[in-house]
Amino acid sequence: MIKEFPYDEFQNTVSELLVCNKSILDILAKFQESNARLNRAIVKSVTGCGCTRIDASKKEIPKDAAFSDLKDILESHLKGELCESCRDTVEQSIGSTLFYIAAICNLLELNLCDIIGKEQKHLKILGLYNLA
Repeated sequence: MIKEFPYDEFQNTVSELLVCNKSILDILAKFQESNARLNRAIVKSVTGCGCTRIDASKKEIPKDAAFSDLKDILESHLKGELCESCRDTVEQSIGSTLFYIAAICNLLELNLCDIIGKEQKHLKILGLYNLA
């Protein structure tokens, strides 16, 4: 589900709010911490709550499968859906991670919207072969 979002406004708000921890070292550490919290929130949805589970095994890929077929052959290994509580926690963790990404962009004088636009263009050009 893609919604229109004012990325520049978000990045400007982050710039206004980031007062105390303006050091790139502090921001990198906080980014890493927020990423770890996101990972933990997803893991807890499996190990703590149980609203999701991981069902992973080696996937057998047919020898005659084309690269474009892999999307239909391979799975995420994730089963179930996030409950409301886990969804809130994961969303908060993603929000925090985005905050620190915007903060890094601000310190390096990069525009988050431009970066997303360039990545989108790159993805469209390379298509399925982007991540090969």
